[in-house]
Amino acid sequence: MASCSTYDSDALRRLAIATGLAWGVSFVVLGLGYGLQTYGDGSIFSYMAAVQDSWAFHWRNISGRAFVYLFCFVPAETVVALTGSARAGIIVYGLMLFAAPLIGLALTYRIDRSPRRLFFTYACASTAVLCPFVFGFPTEMWMAHAVFWPVLALCHDERGGMARLAFEFVAMVALVLTHEGAVIFAIAIVVTLALRGLSNRLFLRAVGAFVAAMLVWAAVKAAFPPDAYFGGIVWRAALLLIDVRNLTTPFFLLLFAALVGYGVVFVLLGRISPANAHVISAVIAALAFAVYWLWFDRFLHTDDRYGARTALLIGTPIFGALAAAYSLLSNDKLRLPIPLLRPALVLLANRAAMQAATGALALVTLANAVETAKFVTAWSGYKTAVRALAVGTASDLSLGDPRFVSSAGIDPALDRLAWFSTTPYLSILLAPGFAPNRLVVDAQGGRYFWLSCATAAANEKAGRAIPVESRRLIRIYSCLHR
Repeated sequence: MASCSTYDSDALRRLAIATGLAWGVSFVVLGLGYGLQTYGDGSIFSYMAAVQDSWAFHWRNISGRAFVYLFCFVPAETVVALTGSARAGIIVYGLMLFAAPLIGLALTYRIDRSPRRLFFTYACASTAVLCPFVFGFPTEMWMAHAVFWPVLALCHDERGGMARLAFEFVAMVALVLTHEGAVIFAIAIVVTLALRGLSNRLFLRAVGAFVAAMLVWAAVKAAFPPDAYFGGIVWRAALLLIDVRNLTTPFFLLLFAALVGYGVVFVLLGRISPANAHVISAVIAALAFAVYWLWFDRFLHTDDRYGARTALLIGTPIFGALAAAYSLLSNDKLRLPIPLLRPALVLLANRAAMQAATGALALVTLANAVETAKFVTAWSGYKTAVRALAVGTASDLSLGDPRFVSSAGIDPALDRLAWFSTTPYLSILLAPGFAPNRLVVDAQGGRYFWLSCATAAANEKAGRAIPVESRRLIRIYSCLHR
């Protein structure tokens, strides 16, 4: 993947591109095939798209992520308005969400003018390694990652002109308006351009675009501040994003242990069989994975996918910095005098490093594939259980209405897929004709409720594609809590 033209570098490059594109396609196929756009917060997101009230329900409170609203929800609501089909709107929302990484890769490929399309190659590697960690949970950091790569390639494009400057500004605005964490991504892009030298015109152009984009970002957030209920939650979510303890979940501990073990075996075998050390080490690590999954595995990477945003926050700028550094090194345009930077880049591009990275990428891909398979299988079972409650006749009066039923009867092995605040919306989405007999309420309770009584009541009165009786259940539920 680095600039050297050895066989091992070519093998790593081909693997990175193949796995990145394969995951990009898989996100769309699996996401829509298993209805993952309704997982976690995706239930309320799909519901708000179906009832054409995304802005009032949620996005006015997170206006700093307006690009996601424009990219995913405006098309979905437009389809509902044109067709009268709530199902079509939910599918379009899911399509836009899951296709974002693939679209980002396509744009990066089109824009990238680096040697051997290094930005595109690293974008593929980043997609293959990082995106499966959060796949299924509709975090806006998913969109930030997709937008980051074409913006990075664009900012390193040496063509000039006012049109190019305007394009870069618009792209930077789109990036910072995906998620607050994307501001860090934008700063990272500017830092990579500083490697060209602090007086370089591309660096100065990027600084100008970033400053102008941040003025737009600040203006949007000032124009649409969050309401009192949501305001405090924003800060708690921000602290959760930067909490490195998110990377100490069972899945990440397993992955880190496997990579450490692989590295140790690789070093030992490198003295005996340097040409095949990475292959043998990866096979040994894969066998260890298999033993664990077959006889010891008891966990499921589900709600931890939300916390895994931290991996994207940390990993994306690292991949981006490597792509930029090797691109500049290849073109002899690395001008910022950073001690030991050139020797470090050369060291990371030697044959042993390329081999080690190839095996590591293969192992991460294997782990992500297995966990994704486990996740979508369990999700199917959980949806079946929620649908059974939604179309049934059981009732729990303690929940506040005879048409409410508790999710307490769901098998604990499946209930790991539950997301308290959105279970009621999921029960509507899964019911035939979006008309459940019962609104399923999570048995564990919680402190966050998406809709105020006034907002839910206003939506109930409007003409929407979701049956009015279903929206009335949501209004009753919301008024009991907000």
